[in-house]
Amino acid sequence: MALRLPAISFVPTARAAWVTALTAPVALLIAAIAPGAWVIAPIAVIALIALVLIDSAMAGTIGKWTIDIPEDCEVGELALLKMHAEFASGAPSGVSAALEFDPRLHADGRADIPFEPNASEPGSLRLFTGAKSITPLRRGTARITRAWLRWNGPLGLGARQDERLLEDNVRIWPNLAPVRSRELQTFMRDAQFGLIARRIRGEGTQFEALSEYEPGMDRRRIDWKASARHMSLYARENESERNNQIVFAFDCGQAMCEPVDGLPRMDRAVSAALTAAYVALKGGDRVGLFGFAQKPELMTPFVGDARNFHRLQSSAASLDYHSSEPNFTLALATLTSRLKRRSLIVLFSDFTDPTAAEMMVESIGRLVDRHLVLFVTITDTELDDFIEEEPGDLDTLARSVSADALSRQRALVLQRLRQLGVDVIEAPWESIGYRLIDRYFEIKRSEAIG
Repeated sequence: MALRLPAISFVPTARAAWVTALTAPVALLIAAIAPGAWVIAPIAVIALIALVLIDSAMAGTIGKWTIDIPEDCEVGELALLKMHAEFASGAPSGVSAALEFDPRLHADGRADIPFEPNASEPGSLRLFTGAKSITPLRRGTARITRAWLRWNGPLGLGARQDERLLEDNVRIWPNLAPVRSRELQTFMRDAQFGLIARRIRGEGTQFEALSEYEPGMDRRRIDWKASARHMSLYARENESERNNQIVFAFDCGQAMCEPVDGLPRMDRAVSAALTAAYVALKGGDRVGLFGFAQKPELMTPFVGDARNFHRLQSSAASLDYHSSEPNFTLALATLTSRLKRRSLIVLFSDFTDPTAAEMMVESIGRLVDRHLVLFVTITDTELDDFIEEEPGDLDTLARSVSADALSRQRALVLQRLRQLGVDVIEAPWESIGYRLIDRYFEIKRSEAIG
């Protein structure tokens, strides 16, 4: 939806500014050599202004221009903005546009869009098309508020500009590129996932059925009592546990809002969690999401069917960013009170302050008594870069020493979690989703949840 402002302005171009700057020394030279010829300077200025106005008039008038804005996009993935302009008259050149929008849609909250003559209409000189790829930086709803269209005259001295107020919204969703990736789709078709799709026989401890023993089967699966009754060898087929409850819990506090390779850690965590959640739903388990900062922000019902995966995606999109420290005590106590049976809790968090980390460890320790806890954190590559940096000066050396101290504190906190019985995954953001899926399969095979 666009509201066109009533006035189309005439403006000088950068070329006109350069012409003015270059003629100024000439005017000073004339004034020094022939003071009586000073009248040439104002005449030249008036002539230049006239040329700008004439060139602006020759640029023509705009007939219509439209903006194609995607209604939905994913954080960290390219989104395409398109604009089309059709001029009613004149000989426009140097057509360009600019958009103003919420900074979460693109860096600096602005996009400059260059135009080219429309190749699909080679016979027309008045049809132009522009496109710009942008990268959304945060989830949520971003509003596009204003647009400008500018075109030059044939001399390039004057330009005309049209401005519109916009009321378009773009919904920025969590990034599901890992779910659509070829690697995951191949993984879900392999033999291991095939077993899960077929009730995961042979991997668990729950008895499913007896079948005649065949060469190549594990001898430990032979049921000797049943074999004695039937006078033939029979093997047990077990079924891995299903219908487990898995909660993906997100720390939405300050540390998780810090960027890693251009996107907040929380968005990296959400993508990894949704990828693992999709695999878990395919495996017959039930998945819920939990988000918290100073207080619990989100607690979804458990979803037990892959066809309802979009509900998890929509709920994850509503997780907000907070600049405050999270309250682990309140959040995890609330989560525990709402879980009526033993569950796998996958907690995505990070920490920089040792005091806050101490509170986190104590709160997680109380979860271990009733639930299986998996702590997931993204490797701080920036700390590693500071530690490995060559100490060429005192500032670099001090930064390297501080980074090494923070890295040691981080390792101690993770070691304390492991000693409490918490499983810990620390990996770069590119691989953390697949590491989480591998660990999920290991837990499922070991029947550790139920």
